[in-house]
Amino acid sequence: MRPLAPVTPPATRTTRLALAVLAAFSVLTACGGGSPAADAAVGEGDGNGGKGAKGTITIRIPDPGNAGVLARGKKDGSLDKALAAVGAKVAWTGSAGPFAPAAQAMNADQLDIATGSITSGITSLSQSPGFAFFTATAPDPVGEGILVRPDSDIDSVEDLVGRKVAVNKGGTGEYLLLKALAKAGVPADKVERVYLRPDQTAAVFNAGQVDAWAVWSTYAVAEIGADKARFVADGTAIGSDNYSLNAVRSGFAKEHPEVVKALYAYLHENSAKEKKDPAAYLNVFTDAGPTAVNGKAKDVQISFTGKGGTVDPIRPEDIKRFETVARFYADQKVTPNKVDIAAHLIDIEKLS
Repeated sequence: MRPLAPVTPPATRTTRLALAVLAAFSVLTACGGGSPAADAAVGEGDGNGGKGAKGTITIRIPDPGNAGVLARGKKDGSLDKALAAVGAKVAWTGSAGPFAPAAQAMNADQLDIATGSITSGITSLSQSPGFAFFTATAPDPVGEGILVRPDSDIDSVEDLVGRKVAVNKGGTGEYLLLKALAKAGVPADKVERVYLRPDQTAAVFNAGQVDAWAVWSTYAVAEIGADKARFVADGTAIGSDNYSLNAVRSGFAKEHPEVVKALYAYLHENSAKEKKDPAAYLNVFTDAGPTAVNGKAKDVQISFTGKGGTVDPIRPEDIKRFETVARFYADQKVTPNKVDIAAHLIDIEKLS
């Protein structure tokens, strides 16, 4: 999920899952804040067992933006209908952002739902988590990987030796690079990791200040669509176990399991529809401006979405792959110890 509402013009895998992470309150100002109306909606559902003035349960989800399952559900009213069936409503609480600050927002009872990769989830779980994961979307086979410029002389992972590669620390980018190097038998210290926020990396990459960029579809679509980059290795070539996951605030899941199950059912059903007809979930509110995706970038996104996964329950085989990532992160010293990921998972089919 390759996250749900787009941070940048192209739709993302995270967008395709339609649960973008929150950039709310002062903790999340770097990623954009919510409107006064959204803030008021949050307050209505807070401090009262998650219920508004009339007993309706309020579930705080980041605004879906212009693409994805939730964007379409927001526009056509189908999400409202699905949640109303269990006595709930949505409070759209900000814009998309990285999972780490969203995790902090859930810990602070400022957010109920967020989306992130298993990699960023593990680093957040290594602290004091107040959330658990309740869905899994298979690793993106084609939309994530290591980008280089079209005229680069880098044609393989081995060619990265002695080069600078931009990554987001502890998240998908760092994982993809380390995983690719390990598979190729290249010592991690032979490649310089340049830690940058993803939304600040495109300019650095295009200026030639780094040689490559380990990244996911949120940002890869724009670069590939503008003929500014190509993958030297994608998720399949890397052997990525980088699942996209939806997280729920632990207190909310305990108090309102029926709402979490209803949201899951909606995402599961509609992510399958999106996979079959990706174009119908792009440019939901507008086909112009900074949130729209058009031209070659639109074709790239449609291709990525069609080859991606759907929102599913977390199965035993998924957990084994999660644990492989947790062990890899500990071995690579990204986390001080192996995170017990299994302790922070919800079986959505048994939730009651």
